[in-house]
Amino acid sequence: MRVAEASNPLSHPLDQVCRAPLRVLALTKYGDKAASVRQRFLQFRSYLEREGFQLETSPLLDNSYLEKTFLSHRVSPTHLATCLVRRFQALCRQRRADILWVQKELFPFLPGTFERALLWRNLPLIFDYDDAIFHQYDQHRYPLVRKLLGRKLEPLLRSADLVICGNAYLRSYAEHFSSNVEIVPTVLDVAVYSPGPVQSAAGRTTIGWIGSPSTWKHVEPLVPLLREVAEELDLRVRIVGAGAGAPKLPRFEILDWSEHAEVDMIRGMDIGIMPLPDEPWARGKCGYKLIQYMACGLPVVASPVGVNTEIVEHGVNGFLADTPADWLSAIRRLASDIPLSREMGRRGRAKVEKVYSIQVHGPRLAKMFRQLALRTVAR
Repeated sequence: MRVAEASNPLSHPLDQVCRAPLRVLALTKYGDKAASVRQRFLQFRSYLEREGFQLETSPLLDNSYLEKTFLSHRVSPTHLATCLVRRFQALCRQRRADILWVQKELFPFLPGTFERALLWRNLPLIFDYDDAIFHQYDQHRYPLVRKLLGRKLEPLLRSADLVICGNAYLRSYAEHFSSNVEIVPTVLDVAVYSPGPVQSAAGRTTIGWIGSPSTWKHVEPLVPLLREVAEELDLRVRIVGAGAGAPKLPRFEILDWSEHAEVDMIRGMDIGIMPLPDEPWARGKCGYKLIQYMACGLPVVASPVGVNTEIVEHGVNGFLADTPADWLSAIRRLASDIPLSREMGRRGRAKVEKVYSIQVHGPRLAKMFRQLALRTVAR
């Protein structure tokens, strides 16, 4: 940490201790095409800069890896080796940083003690995760993996100066090992995500889902139900980002995901859905789809799993649906009662502005970084 020779009592607190912007090295798991990297790291850049921080990101797995994975293409051993070499190179540069910000893990399926040994111990460490990645190990199908890696995250959690989690389920795990845990939900910019033109009552209602090929499996059990209700009520079903697994059915509109067109594709929906199985991994999800829908003024229908029960206020901004009968009832009601649907959409938008926006959590996260920097200087 660079200490200034003199201070001005009227200047910013960081200006009193630092000659230049403090360098934050974010060791992310993926490149910037990964939603989690954009949502939990890159969109905070401007807020960190205002507080005297300079953000550099270094991914383990690059965008090419993600593209091949989404297309179900084989990733060559040479490509993976290149990714590993790049991560080791980033670790060699870590001493030039002032703060380390680690996403999820440094290396998949390597022991946490090994990961911790690779980090420079004099640097403040922030550990960030928005998925229940610990269940990839402590609930793995192979007993040997559970035995060797079931406690993989503990060394980083114990040594982190700050742990940032996406929801209460993830925090409950982290608090076993760290006394400084904060929830920062996955948020969005409400200036970018906003409601589109109001649909006329005579227009065809569109049920929508947005996601990725890896999360499409959660929707597949609902496909017969969605087909039935679409036929019954003359609805359209819009599927965004499911990839080759999405069925080409009458009344189903299958769209490829695009970062630039994402908001407009959501605005073209009238009801947003997020089915999830009631499983440990799903309980760690952060409900970003729901937040996207609600920011665009849509009422939502979601499974009552994990953080969904916090985001969705049943009967206020949408419905929680457990059984197929619940799903049918909720969709039928929203599709047939346009005033109710619009009112729920307005309430959802208001909740996102208040609870799930970058405008709220950007300054908050930057303050956490500032407090960590000041504590480090005071050591």
